[in-house]
Amino acid sequence: MRQDPKILVVFAFFACISLVACGDDSSSSGPEGGESCAIEESSSSWTLSSDDSRVTDSLSSSNSLFSSSSLTLSSSDSRVTETIGSSSADSSAAVKADTSKITYALKRFDGPLSNPHKGFTVPTGGAWTFVPEFEYGPYGSLNNRAWDLVSYGSGYQQWNKLNPAKGVYDWTELEKLLNALAEHNMSYALRVLPYTPSFIKSDFPPEEDYDWTPPFVYEMGAKKIQIDLRGTEYHAYAPVWDDSIYIWAAKEFAKALAEKYDGDPRIEYIDIRTFGEWGEWHTSHILGSEMPADSVLIDMLDYYASVFKKTLLVLPSNGFGDVYTHALELGITKRDDGFIGIPGRPDTLLRAYNANLPTIAENIAGYKTMLTYDDLIPGGSQKWTAERWVDAITTAHLTYYVLDQDNDCGYNFYKDNKALADSMSKVIGYNFTVTQAELLTVVSAKDTTSTLNITVKNTGVAPCFFDVYMVAEFADSTGKALAQIGETVRIPKGTFKDGASKDFSFKAAGKANVATQSGVSVALSLYESEDAFKGGKNPTVRFDNDGLQDNHKLLLKSR
Repeated sequence: MRQDPKILVVFAFFACISLVACGDDSSSSGPEGGESCAIEESSSSWTLSSDDSRVTDSLSSSNSLFSSSSLTLSSSDSRVTETIGSSSADSSAAVKADTSKITYALKRFDGPLSNPHKGFTVPTGGAWTFVPEFEYGPYGSLNNRAWDLVSYGSGYQQWNKLNPAKGVYDWTELEKLLNALAEHNMSYALRVLPYTPSFIKSDFPPEEDYDWTPPFVYEMGAKKIQIDLRGTEYHAYAPVWDDSIYIWAAKEFAKALAEKYDGDPRIEYIDIRTFGEWGEWHTSHILGSEMPADSVLIDMLDYYASVFKKTLLVLPSNGFGDVYTHALELGITKRDDGFIGIPGRPDTLLRAYNANLPTIAENIAGYKTMLTYDDLIPGGSQKWTAERWVDAITTAHLTYYVLDQDNDCGYNFYKDNKALADSMSKVIGYNFTVTQAELLTVVSAKDTTSTLNITVKNTGVAPCFFDVYMVAEFADSTGKALAQIGETVRIPKGTFKDGASKDFSFKAAGKANVATQSGVSVALSLYESEDAFKGGKNPTVRFDNDGLQDNHKLLLKSR
């Protein structure tokens, strides 16, 4: 079998690897007055296996080609040894050169760009979202391309369904949904609701239609009261939100939820939806029901923070004042569900952004409904406009946004606003763009040193709120790695601010001028963990640059 000539690049290349320090310009828009470089180094090695003595024999007879390093190669073709034995001539020829530089042409990626742990979502009510029979789903008959922007699923679950009896929990349907989303490389933003006035459609309807607090809570003695539904003649019942038995049951559920899902990568974040209508911490529409005192709300925040150690927690829309302050102190971020319709709501999220936490939003109503609003403020609601939508995202420095909340899953919104939505997929949250890249190769009598210098800018409106691992590699024309350049770089979460640019240098030393080998390019990758890179997985984070490969690596193209 003929040996792939590209592997010869690897044989002649590998020696010692080192990383040069990174830099940071002064364009960071974070709250600090100045930002020191937060890049960390982590050890990395590259090894090939061997099962052929002919290869190791050739290596032992050509030590002059390699610096000291433990490198084992695998081959079944004697022509490999012949090439290695003769490559000293190539090395000698390379010494005649002095310095060469490759400058790479860089353009923005053409089209929408979704990335993990940021961006847009649409309602995902169950695993059925992904069946062809659901016309608004990604495989439905309407060919709903809004899904090209969607990076995570979101929706609500009923407390009484997940917790049907005291000490009994049924995660079956939720597990089906989480697994379906994971199969499509998406996570899930979870809200567990205790109550919804949306389903009060008549006078004293069946309580299970709208009161999703488990019946056993009332059987244990928790109180409920009669309420009036604002704007109607309907009457119904609601929990007494600060009842001690209700509070106990809510905490027991939180503990079970944490034991099951804290740190589960399928969960993007969890709203603390213990109180009020839709769990939003208000009782605006159910007259006669009152929210608990701030001390009760703060106590619930403390409890959630004590049982959830890993998963991001979220304070619902109407948590304000001292409650909001306390949430931020606990590392609990904020969402707002009054966007576009209520003036000034994006500004309320700035406190969370300034606390270096991701911000989350949902429009006050569905897109089609908001187009009917009359803009009569006060007393009415603002209608949806493109300008207001863009302003909401940028003002609040949003990381997460519900694209639309109606059952059509953003179909009509995207049909009307495709170009705008595509462009904003690169604005919301973080967005990494390589703005400069060059490879400098210096040939001396002893060795050849190649240094890759790149500048990356976060062109989004928020930091990246998870650790990112950057990798540089020599690669073939498809992005398949031949050898790593330098070491893996860890960028800790929250340190790469929006608007900031950072410089990175990756240095590789060896006997051969790898950069000039035929078919060899440079690939850049962003991983969510170093283990994913070492395990041979494809990166999950994409640069906003032309040259993205199917495996999500960015292949740099020379000018």
